[in-house]
Amino acid sequence: MQQKPIPEKTVAVIGGGPAGLMAAEVLIGAGLTVHVYDAMPSVGRKFLIAGKGGMNITHSEPLPQFLTRYGKRQAALAPCVSQFSPERLRAWLAELGIQSFTGSSGRVFPEQMKAAPLLRSWLHRLRESGVKFFMRHEWRNWQAIDQGYLLEFNTSEGIKTQQTDAVILALGGGSWAKLGSTGAWVSLLQHQGISVAPLLPSNCGFDVAWSEYFSEHFAGQPVKTVVMSFTDSQGNPHSKRGEFNITSTGVEGSLIYALSSVLRDETRSSGHADALIDLLPDVPLDRLIERLEQPRGKSSLTNHLRKKAGLTSVKAGLLRECLAPGLFDDMAHLAHAIKHMPLSVIAARPLDEAISSAGGVVFEALTGDLMIKAWPGIFCAGEMLDWEAPTGGYLLTACLATGRAAGHGVLTWLERDDQPGG
Repeated sequence: MQQKPIPEKTVAVIGGGPAGLMAAEVLIGAGLTVHVYDAMPSVGRKFLIAGKGGMNITHSEPLPQFLTRYGKRQAALAPCVSQFSPERLRAWLAELGIQSFTGSSGRVFPEQMKAAPLLRSWLHRLRESGVKFFMRHEWRNWQAIDQGYLLEFNTSEGIKTQQTDAVILALGGGSWAKLGSTGAWVSLLQHQGISVAPLLPSNCGFDVAWSEYFSEHFAGQPVKTVVMSFTDSQGNPHSKRGEFNITSTGVEGSLIYALSSVLRDETRSSGHADALIDLLPDVPLDRLIERLEQPRGKSSLTNHLRKKAGLTSVKAGLLRECLAPGLFDDMAHLAHAIKHMPLSVIAARPLDEAISSAGGVVFEALTGDLMIKAWPGIFCAGEMLDWEAPTGGYLLTACLATGRAAGHGVLTWLERDDQPGG
């Protein structure tokens, strides 16, 4: 149902990422005056970089399973994502002239596989609808007034102020600061008594205490098709199949990102997280023992592992790095170690290196419409909210969905007879 127009009202959207742009789209469609402010020279910078290698915009799995990807914040995000589901998102793309397809993994991509065509089409529609954009406007403060709020911005021309009837904050998380997600807003909100969970790296790499030899010889190499298992300090088991990459300082890649939240929490509480890796998940232990116990003749152990078990050089290198030397003398013990290789990660990589961030404005500080309880008329959306999700389209879907929800929250707020100035 389309909401009735709300004339002569202005809404400021602070942050020009997907959440902010979606909020602006909802608001301009209701006939409001909409101003989008961003500290960067152009909007959608992180969106463009995220889509550079292939824009994964959502996922095709059934909605109940899709919602579980938001973990502890599933209940908080479910209303937003259910209203702007992956199916609805794909229909919205089609309205923009962007067709999409489902890949073999279930991930959904625009046909052109890039973010730029989508962003261009979207911005064109927003501008044609009347949305005004103000770049290089760094939000620095706000003040409640009789008619809404007075916002203060740092600009190249000095400090500027703008009066507005309502505000949507869509300032992003704390990763990729050079693209605008600096997390500088945290202290501003905390100073006003708004509860913000610390910003932490999510979908990130981890440090491992590699030897200098291993780091020099194997950094940059992929470790393909393994299963990583981990039991956290509460006794909860976690297991994922996939691939990861060796880095000079540790490990990263899709498998590591999928487990990053539990690994991060464990390293923060215990100083390390001890996982087990099955280097050959498709080879049963008894068959592996049988293969390795075959005579190796003059072959080196590395060649023997490669010929008899299909173990790549990087996997053999991991075994030498992570196992006690005595385990290589007994093929049965070595086979067991190949199926249960220990790997200890000691810390998440810095927040600015992460794909996304956890933490942010807690949902308990917000109404169901994503309005800050202590500041009526100010709403939050996107990655600045306290949630996290794995890669695979879940991040972008929730950003768009919460932006849409915040936009509708503003419309409901402005229609109230008892709202300040109303």
